[in-house]
Amino acid sequence: MLTQKFRDVLNYEGVVSVVTWTPAEPHITNTWNSYLTVTDDERILIPAAGFTHAEQDLAQNDQVLFTAGAREVEGRDGYQGTGFRLTGTAKFVDNGQEFEQVKAKYPFIRKVLEITPTSAKQLL
Repeated sequence: MLTQKFRDVLNYEGVVSVVTWTPAEPHITNTWNSYLTVTDDERILIPAAGFTHAEQDLAQNDQVLFTAGAREVEGRDGYQGTGFRLTGTAKFVDNGQEFEQVKAKYPFIRKVLEITPTSAKQLL
């Protein structure tokens, strides 16, 4: 589901937006493309120092929207830049091998946000 073009986007710096929501309100948290790790089974691991509001939302609703983009990766029809919108489920992880691997790279984190995509769409 996660195409090579999506993976190419992650090789360049750009803003990632993670949207969580409850019946009360939506919430957007941002991070950087360079912080993301894509696992062999296409889960996305994001180091989380903050993300406290997202954590509260996910305790009620595990659905997320996620966007990432990079101007340096050519989009459709020669467009300068491309971006992706993913939907999926998410949870926070604070132990285990993958947590330890991400924490070794980013010692400032308290948890890892693990996103399991259910759809991915190239926007540009």
